[in-house]
Amino acid sequence: MRKHYLFILLCVFTLLTNCAGGDDPAIASENVGPAVVKTGKLTGKVMSQNGTKPVGGASVFTFDDKYKIYYTTSDADGNFTLVAPAGSRTIHIQTGNGTNFRTEISATVKDSETVNLDASQTKLNQVAKIAYVKGAYDKIEDIIQTLGYTATEITNADLVNLTNIAQYDIIFLNCGSRNNYSSNNPGLYTVIENNLAAFVANGGSIYASDWDVSYLVGGTSNTNNCSLPGGFIPDTKLCSKNIGNSGTVAATVTNPGLTTALGFNTLDINYDLGVWQKIINYDPTYWEVLVKETSSNDALMIRTNHFTATNIPTISIGNASNSTFVTVCITLPGNIQISISVPQVLVPYLVALGATVGPCSGSSNSGYIYYTTFHNHASGNIGNAGVILQYVILNL
Repeated sequence: MRKHYLFILLCVFTLLTNCAGGDDPAIASENVGPAVVKTGKLTGKVMSQNGTKPVGGASVFTFDDKYKIYYTTSDADGNFTLVAPAGSRTIHIQTGNGTNFRTEISATVKDSETVNLDASQTKLNQVAKIAYVKGAYDKIEDIIQTLGYTATEITNADLVNLTNIAQYDIIFLNCGSRNNYSSNNPGLYTVIENNLAAFVANGGSIYASDWDVSYLVGGTSNTNNCSLPGGFIPDTKLCSKNIGNSGTVAATVTNPGLTTALGFNTLDINYDLGVWQKIINYDPTYWEVLVKETSSNDALMIRTNHFTATNIPTISIGNASNSTFVTVCITLPGNIQISISVPQVLVPYLVALGATVGPCSGSSNSGYIYYTTFHNHASGNIGNAGVILQYVILNL
């Protein structure tokens, strides 16, 4: 009986030993699943520098320890909710591709909790140096100031000197500024156009409204045909004639990012001058239409970053030489591509994950050119068009 008892104990001991032995790799692998990423939420409201205007359509993102991006955008009221990996993170807030307006925030993301960022943290900072040429019918500098940003007034005489304008990142050309320029030397117009071409080709961005399309396509004031001498945008890319009639035009916003930023996709634009530049023809592979006339589909606001030209001098524009940020293109789930600016030290790691250096579209060196047939009248109320121009300012 004692032998049977000892035998039973030995069997039980052997069975327990085999069950507790965790050295079998096959059994161990069956019980190991993917690591669970701990995440929390950050909420906030993106505001302009002076804290008075919400900024819609801003990119808000961060990275985990393996450089995976966590990304969202602010709505028309500036509100955002970012799901992010738990831990100490740098949160980036940017508009456009992040080269001209951006903010970085240090924040602690708590697992399964929501942390609200203070409004003082989420103001969008101005990185760019901005200049404007005073116009007769346009005052975009007023809109810049209402957002809390600063711009330096320059003249056409400054545009003649490439070194002068190369210190800026963005130049706004107010309607009427070109025909305000009195010069007895027509050759100076060619110098200005060549300088603007060099400015854009090296990464600078410009905005022109209404009659100041002449800076782009030629002419000395308003354009009246498609074959005017001068300009740095080929006539095959853009034709604008001074034949628009005064009145209210029903318009449609055609760019999804602009629609998100605005919170609407239709508006009435008041053309309160007697005549304005009407876009007759444009190259759709070169220009993107952001706003069009609803009934006719005529383009009212266009932009491009496809500018290239030969024999252009290579120059450093604005803050480029001092910047430690690099523009990259990242593909999000759903094959959505975004252009953002990131610290240079992150670039090799992001490229290893599939990112590419440079913007997602356009020429790698080209800045943006925005052209609007409408503008900020010095003596009129432009309504919702003013909100669109705020978008233009922040996305150049």
